[in-house]
Amino acid sequence: MLDLKKLRDAPEIFKAGVSAKSPKAAEGIDQILVLDQDRRKWVAEAEALKAERNKANEQIAVAKKSGQSADSILDAMKATSQKIKEFDQKVGDVDRKIADLLAVIPNIPHKDVPVAIGTAGNKVVKTWGEPQKLSFQGKDHLDLGNALGWISMETGAKITGAGFPVYFGEGARLQRALINFMLDMHTQKHGYKEAWSPAIVNRASMIGTGQVPKMEEDMYSLYDPESEKKNGNFFLIPTAEVPITNFFRDDTLDEEKLPILMTGYTPCFRREAGTYGKDTRGLSRVHQFDKVELVKIAHPDNSEQELETLLANAEAVLQALELPYRVLLLGSGDMSFSAAKCYDLEVWAPVTQKWFEVSSCSLFGDFQARRANIRFRRKESGKVEFCHTLNGSGLALPRIVLTLLENFQDSDGKIHFPQALKKYLS
Repeated sequence: MLDLKKLRDAPEIFKAGVSAKSPKAAEGIDQILVLDQDRRKWVAEAEALKAERNKANEQIAVAKKSGQSADSILDAMKATSQKIKEFDQKVGDVDRKIADLLAVIPNIPHKDVPVAIGTAGNKVVKTWGEPQKLSFQGKDHLDLGNALGWISMETGAKITGAGFPVYFGEGARLQRALINFMLDMHTQKHGYKEAWSPAIVNRASMIGTGQVPKMEEDMYSLYDPESEKKNGNFFLIPTAEVPITNFFRDDTLDEEKLPILMTGYTPCFRREAGTYGKDTRGLSRVHQFDKVELVKIAHPDNSEQELETLLANAEAVLQALELPYRVLLLGSGDMSFSAAKCYDLEVWAPVTQKWFEVSSCSLFGDFQARRANIRFRRKESGKVEFCHTLNGSGLALPRIVLTLLENFQDSDGKIHFPQALKKYLS
């Protein structure tokens, strides 16, 4: 959520920033500024009346002490109190309207982010390894997975629907191996603390990280009458970013505890609304998938460096898996709703002849922290400020499986996995 005070002080900067992501969303800033002017006017009038009421209370006390009648003052104060109530109600109403508008306005891009429409601003900033060219006619991941008996999209479609893969035998074992391999690397080498979190969260958690209300149509919601009365409906998580970041919702952390580094495996659920027919073959785009997530709660002074370290942690997994990849700095038009700066990691698939995104490493600044009220207290001054949050996939499994099958197959259709995975598969 954007800082209303900063928005009020520099509206053109924020309008330009929001427009870089969504020109239509920038219209909401003008609406907020008009409402904010009304709010400040009503607050000022209410405060003036409250001061008048306080003065009258003093006059009433003096009149009663001297034995004089205070009826006329009391009658006048009844009308004043009613006006104060009306102004307070107006302020409450406009506060809700401003909050609703702020909830659907995206974060503004970091100064390093190229401004462009759609994917036009994306820039390759690093490559690692050489994209492989097979010396034989290879099979794409789905044909090969079917031939090996490891992957079945048909079984998933039968029991659930399209976009829900089922893994059998060595395919299922590969899932476990990848999860354990990634968690071990992040906890033992990169300093993250592992968490096992629920895969269902309440509405407040989804609002906190920015998935709701703006992207609600892409989420799987679970209606529950009892929950609806208290917090609204539940949601299946689209990523472990949601529960892990919300571990710290409404907390005020000690400065010396920052950064907090957390990792966790969860299943993830996304409707992928509006993507039908776009890269939907096999594991390239599915509705349920496994992912190991990296989350950081960082100090504002160090968050940009923490993003670079986060990126390096995700890269280390790909390097250990010997998968050629490239790093893209995303332009403003291709970033997520909450991100201020984002790197995508893409791996080459030699049979499909495409680059597949396997991780997005994002810096959110204080955007999520404001929504979730995650703060810290500076040790020297005692001042309370909002933390900065970051997260990245470390990594998402479906496309890792896809690229492993395409990069490590031989001409007989057998898979020779990289050395780093062998102890997890033995």
